[in-house]
Amino acid sequence: MLKPNKIILILLLFLSGIKLFGQECTGALGDPVINFDFGRGSALFGPSLGGITNYKFVAGTPSDGDYTISKNTFGMLNQTSGWHQITNHTPNDPDGYMMIVNASTNPGIFYQTNLPSLCSGTTYEFAAWAINILNYSGKKPNLTFQIETKMGQILKTYITGDILDGPTPQWIKYSTTFTVGTETDLVLKIINSGPGGVGNDLAFDDITFRACGPVITQKIDNSENVNANLCEGQSANYQFEGNVSNDVYVNPRYQWQLNTGSGWNDIAGQTATTYTAIFNNATAGIYQYRLVAAEADNINSIICRVASPPVTINVTAYPIAKADNSGPVCMGETIQLNASGGTSYSWKGPNFSSTDKNPTISKATKAVAGDYVVTVTTNGCTSTATTSVSVLDQLSVSTNISEATLCEGNSIALLASGGTAYKWTPIAGLTDPTIPNPIASPNENTVYRVEVSNGRCVDYADINISVIKKAVADAGKDVKILTGRSTKLNGKIKGDYDYFYWTPSDYLDDPLSLSPTATPPTDIIYTLTAVPKFGCSTGSDDVLIKVYPKIVISNTFSPNGDGINDIWEIPAAYAFPNPLVKIINRNGQLVYQSTGPFKPWDGKLNGKDLPSAVYYYTIYFNSDFRTFSGWINLIR
Repeated sequence: MLKPNKIILILLLFLSGIKLFGQECTGALGDPVINFDFGRGSALFGPSLGGITNYKFVAGTPSDGDYTISKNTFGMLNQTSGWHQITNHTPNDPDGYMMIVNASTNPGIFYQTNLPSLCSGTTYEFAAWAINILNYSGKKPNLTFQIETKMGQILKTYITGDILDGPTPQWIKYSTTFTVGTETDLVLKIINSGPGGVGNDLAFDDITFRACGPVITQKIDNSENVNANLCEGQSANYQFEGNVSNDVYVNPRYQWQLNTGSGWNDIAGQTATTYTAIFNNATAGIYQYRLVAAEADNINSIICRVASPPVTINVTAYPIAKADNSGPVCMGETIQLNASGGTSYSWKGPNFSSTDKNPTISKATKAVAGDYVVTVTTNGCTSTATTSVSVLDQLSVSTNISEATLCEGNSIALLASGGTAYKWTPIAGLTDPTIPNPIASPNENTVYRVEVSNGRCVDYADINISVIKKAVADAGKDVKILTGRSTKLNGKIKGDYDYFYWTPSDYLDDPLSLSPTATPPTDIIYTLTAVPKFGCSTGSDDVLIKVYPKIVISNTFSPNGDGINDIWEIPAAYAFPNPLVKIINRNGQLVYQSTGPFKPWDGKLNGKDLPSAVYYYTIYFNSDFRTFSGWINLIR
């Protein structure tokens, strides 16, 4: 079982992450004097490293003992048991390359390069970024960084230990320090200390060497704050102070430098640990100052000296303040104020203040109209802009009527006032929906809404038109009955009506019913009249009742000349214009026929008396009646 103090140590190592790998420089660092970042380019794969490594170069996915120079690992062994999909480490350099290594099964040197000459007696920080690209648990990379002279004297050996894999890839900085002796031409070796095979796949990038010196801290005007702001055109003096620990250099020398965006340059004659920067009518820009230090003999060599963290004077151009608003607005609407030009804002207006960039004022009244001034600030530099808010009066819309009743087919004049533009809806039945006084002729009950505006504000009013629909009377189809019979009239009325009646009322059981019973003795025309409300025009329709006489057909007559029942006669037949009468004998022989106006039969055929017998007749009066048939007994 682990002892409690060992458990605590393990937890501290885990929680501290990448910062505990190796030995970082605790003092000031110089600019990188050596920086191997493997270059950059437009192609996915970069060129091989030549004699720097004895691994085989491939422009694709490397196998055991191979390497590639690439921007990323996209598409390289990206299956479940494969590689993390990563990009190169160099910050803000999407076109930069990194070295991707699939370690050989045999440990050994896979990267070796000669270093440019460094400064004798100077301490340097070596650093490199590496990452285990395996996305499953496999063999772990274990690197040894070795810095030695060309004569083989080892100045520093640094072992990373196992570089762990995991579900989330993480670039880790490995760093250590070493001091250069009298021999300044050195060699860097990176040795694969772990076995290859299933795992031991890694990438590394951004190998740097930087001079490491004493701790240097800076102050501005005796303040620990290392940033100050000044507005363009202003004047000010700033006292910079660099505090340098005296535990590195035997004979230290110093130099102040300035960077205005194009790199660091020495400030002539400024070799003390203090410096006063003088700004007269300052020009906008970012001014950075730092103190570099080195042994006296090396102060002019950029590879030997270190530099303090920079202090910054931001000279800011006065912001160009802009302000506007969504107005003019109408009473009750929301006002949107807008500003731009700075990083912070302060609004002042009638009974109003806000620090929002784009504040709003809801439910506008006349009291909020006026000028609104915004103060725009960037790095303490301010300017102002003004915008005027107009609040328009509420529209007062009026109409000539609010409601009206109209007979269908009639018109009425509508009138609205209170604005400069008008829009009526619906447009059905209007002469012009865009004028204040259209003529309305609706066919249905309609609520006309008018939208009135003055170019900005809008109000509405409604006019309700009730339409009295035309009364359409339908007395029904003409009817034919026999004398003494009755029939029911089928009256109908569409539209709006107040009451109705039948005329004449003769022979009707109820002239105030739509379906009265009529028993006229002779032909008659009845008129159904519907009377609408509000004096609208009446509607009427007629129905004819045709009354036919009662049809009685005798079946016996005696044409013997005694003046009694000498002819076969049908009194009702005289009421029909074209009855057709046929009589046949028992043999089917036609013995009599009458067409046109009815002519009675005298019992003769071709002027000669027919014998007594039974004869058979058919009688067609018109289409209103079925064909009558029967027999006749002729008696002599």
